[in-house]
Amino acid sequence: MKYLKYSFLLVLLTTLQSCWKYSFTSVSISENTKTFQVNYFQNNAPLIEPGLERDFKIALEEIILNQTKLDLVKSNGDLVYEGEIVEYRISPTTATANNTAAQNRLTIAVKVHFYDKNDPEAEFDQRFSFYFDYAGSAQLVGSQKDTAIAEIFERITQDVVNASLSSNW
Repeated sequence: MKYLKYSFLLVLLTTLQSCWKYSFTSVSISENTKTFQVNYFQNNAPLIEPGLERDFKIALEEIILNQTKLDLVKSNGDLVYEGEIVEYRISPTTATANNTAAQNRLTIAVKVHFYDKNDPEAEFDQRFSFYFDYAGSAQLVGSQKDTAIAEIFERITQDVVNASLSSNW
């Protein structure tokens, strides 16, 4: 009986130890990578929303800080993110019988240039976009606009992290 307890404990510890290496965010960073930097994202969208470039930069920095153990630096980062906001557009998605918008969509697109000092093959230049739908009778102002932008940035920044730091399964 004692032998069975120790065998079970050994199997349990071996199983748990192997699980410690698993990452639920699927972030895979080389051991040589210690820092990252997020450079200014120029707002080149045809429709300019003031402060959007600052908000995106902060959102990207926060998600990387929250999902990795990398340190944020202002220059000479092992990983570098930069780019531009290329789209900020509000458009109707559905119409009513009176030819008015029943639902509108805010779309934001960001072009990201990613550089990896330790793995040049991982670098990319890619466009990421997402949208937020809201009632056609509503105005996209105040807290509704803040919520829309936050939701869009949450999705885009997660897509950027996945594209730049996820292991290729």
